[in-house]
Formats: sequence, structure tokens, C-alpha cells
Amino acid sequence: MAKANKKSTGVLFAVGAGIFAACMGLGTGSGRAEQLVANADRQQQDSPRPSVKPGVTTAAIAPSETPSRSRVDAKPVRRAATSVRGPYYVDFRARTAASYGHAFVWYGKTSERQVEVAGLHPKGDTLPYVLGHLMWVPSETGASYGDLDVQYLTASYRVYLSEPDAKKVFAYIKHLQATSPVWNAETTNCTAFIGQIAAFMGLKTPFHLMKPEEYVNQLKAMNGGRQTVQLAADQ
Repeated sequence: MAKANKKSTGVLFAVGAGIFAACMGLGTGSGRAEQLVANADRQQQDSPRPSVKPGVTTAAIAPSETPSRSRVDAKPVRRAATSVRGPYYVDFRARTAASYGHAFVWYGKTSERQVEVAGLHPKGDTLPYVLGHLMWVPSETGASYGDLDVQYLTASYRVYLSEPDAKKVFAYIKHLQATSPVWNAETTNCTAFIGQIAAFMGLKTPFHLMKPEEYVNQLKAMNGGRQTVQLAADQ
């Protein structure tokens, strides 16, 4: 019996030692995995460049005739890390079109795969666009056809914001959408619309009668390509 007990004790000790060693190994692997995930998250959050496709409607965008395009899934890509970038952004963008192009903004949070779209364009198809060169026509302020397709992108200027400033800027964008009922090719057009957003953010803005691609590139050049803004305390 003594021999049997001794043998059992030895087996139990060996099993216990094996379990202890396995737990230590798992703990180390888990810690390493968490470190890898943390590193990957930091790289992803620094600067997502969305590759978008039509998504679902969200309440964050002002109502338009095409609400299903107002918020979209975006796939981020890696960029170099920097400690001065804020967690939110506004991306001034231009794309090709049947005429001279279109200017609009993407905005959102860098750590999220979703973006919101705002831009001023005629409500309807060809006829409102043609009439809009002679008079004011009803407008829409959400995403238009092509805003969500990165293959049409011709220019982009992204600026990062802190959370308090982003709340103010995003609220202003929604206010601008709600108070821009008409479009005109020479006055209340797409470049003038994104120019108001840029001016609210404290950026220097070019004259609005430019092709959208030229306007976005000039906007970036006039501001020295700066990547961050801080709103005035009274805004």
C-alpha cells in the first residue's frame, strides 16, 4: 500500500507540474498576443484611409434623397504613426464627374471603419444641373453618386481634430447641410460648400470658382499641408 501511495503521489506531482507549466506558457503567450493586438490597433488607428462602398443609413447625416449612401463602411490602410494627430478627421475630397468634377468631405473617427459624407449638389439628374448654371435649383447635401468610389478620387486633404473640436466641426457640417437648400454653379456650389467647412476650422481657403481638384489641392497648399487644426476657444 505504501508503495502504491508513493507511486500515486509521484504521478499527481508530475501532472500538477505539467499543468503549472502549461498555465505559465499560456500566460506568456496571451500577454504576447495582447501586445501584438495593441500594436496593430495603434497602427490602424493612426490614419485609416477608407476604401468605401455604399453602406447603410445613419442618423448622423442630415436627411437627403439618397440616405442609404450617407454612411459607409471604410477599410483603413496603414500610415506612419504620429503623436500629434487627433482621433477625428475631416477629409476634403474631389472626384471626377461627367463635367468638371465634384468636391465634398468625408468625416469621422480614425479608429472606426465608417465615414460620413457631406457635399452640395443639385437634386436630380441632368436638367437641374443644367438649370443650375442659370438659376438656383433645389439641392442635396449627402453623398452623391461616385463619392463612395475611391477610383474616382482626384484630390484629398485630410485634417485631424481633437474630440472637443470634432464635435463642434461635425455639428457645423450638419448645420450647413440643413441650411443649404439650393445649388448654383457660380455661387452656392460644391467648392463653396466645403470652403465654408474649411473656414470654420480656421483654414485659409481659395476662391471657390475653381475645378474641385484644383480647389482641394490649392486648399492644401495654402495651409502648408498642415495635418492638424485647433479651433479658437470662442468657437
